[in-house]
Amino acid sequence: MILLQLIINGLLLGGVYVLISIGLTLIFGVVRVINFAHGELLMISMYISYFAYAMLGLHPYASILISVPFMFIIGMVIDRIIIKPLREAPSYMQIFVTVGLSIALLNMALFLFTGDYQSINLPLAKKTINAGSLSISYARVVIFLTSLAVSAGLFLFLKKTDIGKQIRAIAQDRMAAQLVGINLNKLYTLSFGIGSALVAIAGALILPIYYVFPSVGSYFVLTAFVVVVLGGLGNTMGAILGGFIIGVADSLSGYYIDPSLKELVYFIIFLVVLLIRPSGLMGIVGAEEMGLK
Repeated sequence: MILLQLIINGLLLGGVYVLISIGLTLIFGVVRVINFAHGELLMISMYISYFAYAMLGLHPYASILISVPFMFIIGMVIDRIIIKPLREAPSYMQIFVTVGLSIALLNMALFLFTGDYQSINLPLAKKTINAGSLSISYARVVIFLTSLAVSAGLFLFLKKTDIGKQIRAIAQDRMAAQLVGINLNKLYTLSFGIGSALVAIAGALILPIYYVFPSVGSYFVLTAFVVVVLGGLGNTMGAILGGFIIGVADSLSGYYIDPSLKELVYFIIFLVVLLIRPSGLMGIVGAEEMGLK
């Protein structure tokens, strides 16, 4: 029963990682930029939800109506102003600029909000669902179900809509997509906006169970990168699978080994998988790169 409890806890934790990682992998899959400022976008999203609650009395889940459009616009602005001029530059230049953006946003947050930890006190955060001897966090169940719903929604968007099909075409072969008249820059910007909006959902949902502080993004983004690379860079389905694997590994190792060594455990898993399969679990060059086959 303890093992079952740990697996459930791990899957629920994996839902958190999936929500944070799915926007990151979409951005890479389409724009081909590893966004090292992704953690800071999560931090901004959490602060938006925090102040919406503290100043307006808006429930964090309802604050999605504010944070998602705001972060969508922020993502498009970042792509237009910072990423677009370096579109054809060497990849290391794009890495440097996103790292610089990360440092700038972190220090801006420290200046505006100081380094104090902030939290909100909601009964939801303490509510549990009891099934026999199993105890399941209600807030984490909400995150888990939302991660599945968001993943399904993104998949359907990419699979069924005209814009989604164009995004898939760019991910598969950008030169061919351009030859048939697809506006690459427009869809790059749109994809960056969507990826940023997805992390806004994560920020609102995890606020009731985590503190918010300027470097909170660093706490999550390292694991998010592990999830994305483990699943296969640019592969949305791989990010989902990787998120749940890391969540379960985190839960089991924290109990059976040592909580201070759980990061070591999933980094070992990460390295073993990459040694056996360098492209990640589902990273396949070509049409499968976005996890659509």
